[in-house]
Amino acid sequence: MSEDIKGSATHQQLITLLTEQRAQFRVVEHEPVGKCEAVSEIRGTDLGQGAKALVCKVKGNGVKKHVLAILAADQQADLSQLAGHFGGIKASLASPAEVDELTACVFGAIPPFSFHPDLTLVADPLLFERFDEIAFNAGLLEKSVIMKTDDYLRIAQPELINFRRA
Repeated sequence: MSEDIKGSATHQQLITLLTEQRAQFRVVEHEPVGKCEAVSEIRGTDLGQGAKALVCKVKGNGVKKHVLAILAADQQADLSQLAGHFGGIKASLASPAEVDELTACVFGAIPPFSFHPDLTLVADPLLFERFDEIAFNAGLLEKSVIMKTDDYLRIAQPELINFRRA
């Protein structure tokens, strides 16, 4: 699938969901950037408002699970905390093929919503404590969504767990 097309279906699914759920959001079109620091500057948002999406694998102790882990872009993930939460021994980032299968997006464009039944959505609560709005790439590197934090929590309903590095 070409880079132009990859993510288009996810983007449309996301916009449809937010519209149907009457979320307060806006779409920002910009240069295709996947780095949190650069895109937050382009969007005019604080780095800490950015919702960084990590597709992870949790394994061990009979656990084999894929997790979409969301945290503030100015934070680092502690994958061992993530693994422990699910009863696993270790967690790692998923392979590009797994990311493609589970999100249909390129790295850097994954929105903080799971549209795949085998991808469990979790989020670190700090992302929602500091700002009234969060910002994220919306399935495509050249499109971002800025939306009300409360609307995100209401619609996405992530399991809130602390997994950021201290």
